[in-house]
Parts: sequence; structure tokens; C-alpha cells
Amino acid sequence: MPISVGHDTAKTRKELSVNGKTFAYYSIEAAEKAGLGDFSKLPAALRVVLENMLRFEDGKTVSTDDIKAFSEWADKGGKNPREIAYRPARVLMQDFTGVPAVVDLAAMRDGIVALGGNAEQINPLNPVDLVIDHSVMIDEFGNPRAFQMNVDREYERNMERYQFLKWGQGAFNNFRVVPPGTGICHQVNLEYLAQTVWSDVDQDGVEVAYPDTLVGTDSHTTMVNGAAVLGWGVGGIEAEAAMLGQPISMLIPEVVGFELTGAMVEGTTGTDLVLKVVEMLRAKGVVGKFVEFYGAGLDNLPLADRATIANMAPEYGATCGFFPIDDETLRYLRNTGRDADRIALVEAYARENGFWRDANYAPVYTDTLSLDMGTIVPAISGPKRPQDYVALDRAASAFYRVVGEYRGMDVSDEARDMASEGDLNTAENDIRKTAKVEGEEYRLRDGSVVIASITSCTNTSNPYVMIGAGLVARKARELGLDRKPWVKTSLAPGSQVVSHYLEAAGLQDDLDAIGFNLVGYGCTTCIGNSGPLQEEISKAVNDNDLIATSVLSGNRNFEGRISPDVRANYLASPPLVVVYAIAGDMNIDLTTDPIGTDKDGNNVYMKDIWPTQKEIADLVEQTVTREAFQSKYADVFKGDEKWQAVETSEGKTYDWPPQSTYVQNPPYFQGMAKEAGTISDIRGARMLALLGDMVTTDHISPAGSFKPETPAGQYLTERQVPVREFNSYGSRRGNHEVMMRGTFANIRIRNEMLDGVEGGYTKGPDGEQTSIFDAAMAYQEQGTPLVVIGGEQYGAGSSRDWAAKGTSLLGVKAVIAESFERIHRSNLVGMGVIPFEFTGGDTRSTLKLTGDESFDITGLEGDMKPQADVPCTITYADGTTKEITLKSRIDTAVEKEYVENGGVLHYVLRNLAKSA
Repeated sequence: MPISVGHDTAKTRKELSVNGKTFAYYSIEAAEKAGLGDFSKLPAALRVVLENMLRFEDGKTVSTDDIKAFSEWADKGGKNPREIAYRPARVLMQDFTGVPAVVDLAAMRDGIVALGGNAEQINPLNPVDLVIDHSVMIDEFGNPRAFQMNVDREYERNMERYQFLKWGQGAFNNFRVVPPGTGICHQVNLEYLAQTVWSDVDQDGVEVAYPDTLVGTDSHTTMVNGAAVLGWGVGGIEAEAAMLGQPISMLIPEVVGFELTGAMVEGTTGTDLVLKVVEMLRAKGVVGKFVEFYGAGLDNLPLADRATIANMAPEYGATCGFFPIDDETLRYLRNTGRDADRIALVEAYARENGFWRDANYAPVYTDTLSLDMGTIVPAISGPKRPQDYVALDRAASAFYRVVGEYRGMDVSDEARDMASEGDLNTAENDIRKTAKVEGEEYRLRDGSVVIASITSCTNTSNPYVMIGAGLVARKARELGLDRKPWVKTSLAPGSQVVSHYLEAAGLQDDLDAIGFNLVGYGCTTCIGNSGPLQEEISKAVNDNDLIATSVLSGNRNFEGRISPDVRANYLASPPLVVVYAIAGDMNIDLTTDPIGTDKDGNNVYMKDIWPTQKEIADLVEQTVTREAFQSKYADVFKGDEKWQAVETSEGKTYDWPPQSTYVQNPPYFQGMAKEAGTISDIRGARMLALLGDMVTTDHISPAGSFKPETPAGQYLTERQVPVREFNSYGSRRGNHEVMMRGTFANIRIRNEMLDGVEGGYTKGPDGEQTSIFDAAMAYQEQGTPLVVIGGEQYGAGSSRDWAAKGTSLLGVKAVIAESFERIHRSNLVGMGVIPFEFTGGDTRSTLKLTGDESFDITGLEGDMKPQADVPCTITYADGTTKEITLKSRIDTAVEKEYVENGGVLHYVLRNLAKSA
């Protein structure tokens, strides 16, 4: 399908010749000569957005004033929050978020037919790639059968979903599916799909070159910014709108410049660097902003490390973490098998249009900060937030404080120094439990590492840390070391290329020898698919309320995410994951304590098995080859025999199977009127949940497993689904009935309406404790609207559209918080739920809220402006009232239209029906 560009852009359209081929492009220099402003000091990340404005300028959705605003941004020191309409080139999805997105598209086809339109009007207008990577679960591990057995189990659990996705691949244009067992979407995107500079034929038949840009239904879409591809995560709702040609409404962002100087020192990894970057940027405060990395240190930073930093933009709160195009970008494109003509186009376009970073690159930034990479030390992050940075030499003492705070102990350094080995962890002196593992008995305690997982796109995309992990395993094996028997070990690479170079280097045998066998190609532990622990270990942990730990090379360690048996989760580099598997205990100081003994009974320390940077670099050079990437991606959409054997229905609308517990027609568009409504005041609303700071989308809509006694478990049990087949919340996102019941159902969420209770509980209309779902249904029967109250950074974490969809379907009309994370705020608006922020220093604490209040939010009707202040009356249980002011976080005029329509998809559907 040809790309569509604006019609008022002739003055900025130029030609570029590359290897004998001519491309049209939209010139920023030409825009300056046309009198649209001075753009010479714009950061590269913002130049990408500016080019988008030039290409789509039509005098309506994009005007010359929008273009001039970028010049004013530089003149004002990096601030000019004008609303613009941005159109990404493509959309990336994974299956956890992609299945519900395709469900919505299928439901929209039914909806437009009901409104008198044509089903084929609902079709992606931009290319969409969906990579199935979130479904594989680690049931089997630590043996050569693990991979095949986990794959077989994956197909058994998910056949209904895969049949549905195969239907979508046939029914929709511009929609491709990368089958299971290929890799993680962000790594597949980085290594294969992304082009840095794209080209396509426009509606006039002219080949146009332009920056590769995208949005994705996963927050870590930002990873590809390491290759100078501007992309970020959005909710599935917003992505669906982008697919259907709806521009993304956004404000011109602030851009924080992060200067990197120096070079990494011996013994440190890119993971150590990114954990420090996350800590610094979280402290700086970059939510809703672009971060661009610059400085002489980039000359010493491989693109794999850049991608690791870019990947974790959601963890530091930024919209994206961008790296401009330079020689390293070209080297990476060359080494990963991109076409030579494409690489030539990237360089020529970047140099011609001002996207190239060299020694003279010195743009204006809104703000800056700096880091000397020579100061980086080995580190981990945890126990429950990615920004909780801990230098490795302080990790054991920091964990002692975690235990002490949990158990009400003295956590001072003096107390720890006086503690003996026996009473290090507990006030009672011996909270250890004997567990039988592999026929022998072992004592577990607070800090026992029960999961060590090399997992996630963040680090498995980086050959330096993966080769490093393999070398640690090799040296450990040579000395006779092994994982501790209570540690569940796993290796889940982000692409098949990783297995290729580990095998080529002979390192997979070494990893296998200490339990890091291949378990699958997917997110696994990082998304909560760590699978069950051995029964005896799980029993020992839970019967004794032990603080078991996990160590993973992932990006997320939120409460309740990794495993229901694990309370403390730590992010670490792949080599450190291997070391922790050998040590088996978070209380061990890896920098000074022995991690085990060799064949002769001698102590072995981490330094004895840690490889040098030269050892790693030499193996990377030998084994990570262009040919490997070309070979592994040659048939990326074909899949294995299992995928090819998946049978599905045909037809332009989906034949919803009524008995399916995975895929159901959602209620969003049923009975929808042809015309939009208006926003109404919210009166007599009751509180569904009273939540604290840093409530993540994992808290709101967990992705992991659930038990039979939960509302979701009861729903499946009533439909004769055995517990073994429950799968996970993430895998059942195509069924709104399961997901409504799973909203606010994280096992670690704490509703402050209840005293000391963890899990998805609240007070019902009768004041008694009940499940969130049951209370919401009872309030719906009464016709009572609901509100949710939160603290700071509400909705941090994954770009999880079900956190907003579930909130809406429970009958919540407004969420009132101290601040919102970007994606979740947008998702709430996209589902017609209004986000409000407290003003004037008000918080849930200062207002002394308990959950027994009712709320009247007025000023919403009529001509309410974006970000308007509106009055709210709180009526307390004793009848007293308090007037406060809330700030509406409907940020733009377009977002107001979305809410008036009941959501962004309703808005798109009505417009398409009218055009028909």
C-alpha cells in the first residue's frame, strides 16, 4: 500500500541520489530556506519528529505553524509544548498485547457492519508486525529436553490464540505474524525489521526516503532507539488507532541530553551502565520527555550497549532514550545482515538531512546531565523497582536491610556486623527450612536464590554480556563449580542468533553443564512466565514465610511479577546471573566472599571465573557474524512445522467460538450509537481502591499465573477448565471476562481501604471485605460510578492496555492520582476514563481518605478545556464535605473528543462509518 504524504510540501521536498537510485526526501534545510525557522540546533530525536511534520503538512492536521513551533522550541531553550499530530511509519506488537488488539480490530469489523459500513474498512493502513514471544513458560528446565517440552506445552496451552492470530494474518492487509520460537519482538525488530531509514512509494509513485519510526504495544519498543529508530511504547488502544491511520496526538516534548564520557573499565558490563543510568534519570525526572544520549563516550559504546540503555527507557520513565546515527550505527547494520544499498541510504540521508552525529554535534537540550563511564562499577537493582540501584559490594548488606525491615529487626550496620552466620537473617535466630532437592536435603533461608534466569530483550540482545555469561560458565565448569540445587536456572535468548553464536563459541555446552539449558525463545521470567518452583522448595518458602529471591537479566522486578513464591527480585547482567546461581544466596558478598569450592576443596571467588574484556571481545568478533543473522532471519515469517500445522477459519469477520475461554467478542462496540455523546459530571461516585505510590500496571493488570480461588480462577473452573490449563492472565487477554476479574488482582497490591491486606480486595457497598471484581459488579447493579485513588507515578511500567480496559469495564469513571506515567494516562483516556491529578498539595493522606467517602466531580460538561482545573466535592462518612480542585489530564483537544466518544476506538469507528 503506498504511503500517503501531505500536499503542501513541495517547497521542502528534495532529491537524493544513492548508488545510482534517486529518492525524494523532505529537507529540513529547505524548510529553513523557505522561512519556516532555524532548526540547526534541534536534537536529532526532535529532527525526526520535525521531518514527520514536513512530510505530512497538509494545512489541516499539520500546519506551517506546527513546523515553526520547532524553531521556537530551540529559541525557548528546549520547551514549547504545542500539540502536534505525529504519524509513525509502522507498528510493532507482541502476543500478550497483540491478541487483544486484534480482538478489538475483529470486534470493530462487527461494529462497523452494524453501523452500515464495510468490514474491510477496518484494516491496518500502516505495516504491522506481531511477534509471538510472551507465551512460552518455563515448565521444564536444566536438561536437554527443556526447550522442546516447553514449546510443546506452549502450543497445547495457546492453540486457540494462535488460531485466532493466523486468522488475523489472513483477514487483514499489512499485518504479519512472526511465529513462536523465533525471538523477542524488540530483538527481532533491532536485528531484522528496523531499517533506520525507510523508503516507500508515495501516492504519486515516487520513492520517498524518511526516518524509520514506530510505536509498539510493549513499553520496551524503545530498544530500537539504540539504532536511531524513533519508537516508543503505547497501549494497544493507541496502537490500533495508529494502525487505522489516526495520527498520534502529542505535545512537542522536552529533550533531556545525557552526556556520556570516558569508557567502561575492566570487570563491568553494559548492564551495570544501564542500571546507573536508570537510577540517575529517575532521580532527574524525565517522565513524558525524550532523552538523547550524546558526548565523546558514544565513540566507545557498541550499539548493543546503546540498545540496552534505550530498552530501559520505561524504567527511567522517559518516552524514549535516543542515540543519533553515526559510524557505529552503520557498523551494526552491516554486521546484522542489512542490505548494502540500505546502509548506503542510511548514511547518505543522515548526512544530507542533518541526522548525523560527529565531533561537531552540539544541539540545544531542555536540560542535561553527564556520566563518566569510567566510574561504573558492577551492580544489581532491586528488590522491587528497576531504579533501586545497588553497587555489588553493598548488595549483601542492602539485602540484610530488606530482611530486617520486613521482619522488624535492627538494620543498622553495627547490628549486621555483630550478627553471626546463624542469626544474620532473623530475629528468631533460625528461620531456615529443610527442603529435599534432587534427593538431598538443603536448608533454605531468607535470601536463598531460587530463580536465576538469563532472560529478556534487554540483555540477551547484547552479545558482549551473553558471551560473558558463557565464559563465566566455562571457567566455573573447569573448576568443578555448579549451580546450587535449589536454584531454578534458565536461558531464554531473544533470538535464534544468540544460540548460533553461543554454539559456535562452544559456550552452550558450558552453560548446559551448570543448568542454563535453552528453555525457549521469549520473555519467560521477565514477564512472569518463570513457571513453578519445585514443590518442596515452594512449600519450604511459603510455610516459613521466607524471603526467597530471584536474579534475572531482565528489565522488570515489580512485586508479584516474577513468581508468586519470590518476594525479592534483582536485575543483573547475565554473567552475574550465572555467579548468583553458583552462590545460591543473596547474603553472600560476591566481591569478597567465596562463591563455592573447586574440585580440591579450595575456595573460589567471583574474580576467579570472571572473563576479561579482551576474552569477550575476541569471541564476539569470531562468532557474531553477518552470515548468522542472514541465515536465522531468512524465513522469519515461516515458522516451524507446529506453526505451519495450525488450522484456522477464514472470512473477513471472525467466527467467534462461543466455548472459547481465550478469545471472546468484547462488549465495547455493542449497541453503539452513530453519534458521539458528551462528557458528563461524575456524581455520587464511590471509591473502588485507595492505592499508594508507584502502583504499576502489573499491580493493576497482572500478567502472571492465578489461583483457583480468584475470581478469574472461579470463572475458568465454572467452565470446566482444569487448574493445569489456567495458563496466565497475559495469555488470556483476548477474553474480557477473565481480564475484568484480574484487574487490580495482583497478589502484592495493597488497597489502603483495608488494614494490612494484600491482593485484589476492597470494601463492597455493604462495607464488608470482598474481591475488587465482586464489589465493582455490585456497584454496577446499583448504578453507582466508581473512582480509584492513587499516589505518585500511577501506572508506571508496561504499556498494558488491559490496565485501562479492565478499569473501564469495572465501571471506574475517573482515576485521581498525584501523578501519572505517560502510557497509562494515555490508555485511560483511550478507554474513556478521565485521569485527574490532585492540586494544591492535596493527597490521599492530607485528605484523610479511607474509602468510605463519595465524590462529585463537576465542571466536565460543556466547553471543558484540556488540562482544566475542575471542582470536586468529597463527602465523608460523617456527612462533612470538603471542596478540592482537580486537574484534568485530558491533555489535548483530540483526547477530549476521544472521551466524548467513549474511547479512541469508538471515535475511529464512528468516523469510518461516516466516511462510508
